[in-house]
Amino acid sequence: MTGTSLPVLSAKDFATDQTVRWCPGCGDYSVLTNFQHALAGLGLPRERVAVISGFGCAGRLPYYLNTYGFHTLPGRALPLAVGLKAARPDLTVWVAVGEGDTLGPGVGALLHAVRRNVDIKILLFNNEVLGLTRGQASPAARVGTRTRTTPHGSTESDLKPLPLALAAGLTFAARTADVDAERLLNVVRRATFHRGTAIVEVYQNCHVYNDGAFDYATDPSIKAETTLELEHGKPLIFGSDRERGVRLTGPTADIVELRDDVPLDDILVHDESLPDPTQSWVLSRMTFPEYPECFGVFRAVERPTLDEILHVPPPGPTRALQDLLAGDDPWTVV
Repeated sequence: MTGTSLPVLSAKDFATDQTVRWCPGCGDYSVLTNFQHALAGLGLPRERVAVISGFGCAGRLPYYLNTYGFHTLPGRALPLAVGLKAARPDLTVWVAVGEGDTLGPGVGALLHAVRRNVDIKILLFNNEVLGLTRGQASPAARVGTRTRTTPHGSTESDLKPLPLALAAGLTFAARTADVDAERLLNVVRRATFHRGTAIVEVYQNCHVYNDGAFDYATDPSIKAETTLELEHGKPLIFGSDRERGVRLTGPTADIVELRDDVPLDDILVHDESLPDPTQSWVLSRMTFPEYPECFGVFRAVERPTLDEILHVPPPGPTRALQDLLAGDDPWTVV
């Protein structure tokens, strides 16, 4: 091994001696395992990675990762991560949060981190329920969802994290499911090396309080009809026989049958690099059963990050603070 080469790490190198404590069968086990594999494949030393978490079941993740970590209070994971990245720009900072935290007490911090394009990565566990606090409706609970706090079904409009963040200017947006190891590995790797705020939303099954909420998207026997895999530069086609597609009519998405009267040229071609987020926003809002739900990378664009902007010297003559403090010249207050 040369003086500059790094040891090859495995997923076990990112595991700790802590007993993993989630409910048996929880989708978090799959996310943890795949996240450890993803980190091992990044080529980053463990001391260059930090994982910050908030409240809820997702908050346990730092205990099970052999990296730097911090378990914060409700709504405080993102502010702490932003401060850490500002103080240590050399670190790769991941934030592990549930949708109850992100869209509840942390929603303001989410929008401000996104609009500033802070170079942090957000692993967003979405099970559409508050699991750790025993099954209340979360801000992402769909209309009609029955929980301990909505026994007759939720009547409030649900917040969807990706459309919300894309409206604020999110530069990297992706969605996957807890059982899809290959896609999760791919989007985590891409998010890590993206310059700017990145969100990887993970549909995660809570089999105790919201079991089967995403069966339509994960059941191999039906998901070809209910989901759409986003591939950059390829037409948005889905179905077991690839017989349906997505067409944009103004700002609205339409599902059409690929027949003689609907040529392939009419089908929307996915472009994750568009400067304007409108197309990715429309796709992120498509929800089953009216539409197939989209998975993969919605948007991946480059724009200056907050730390790049802050490190641009202001116009005119500049002087380092330490030179000013150590110099012999008198100070003048104006």
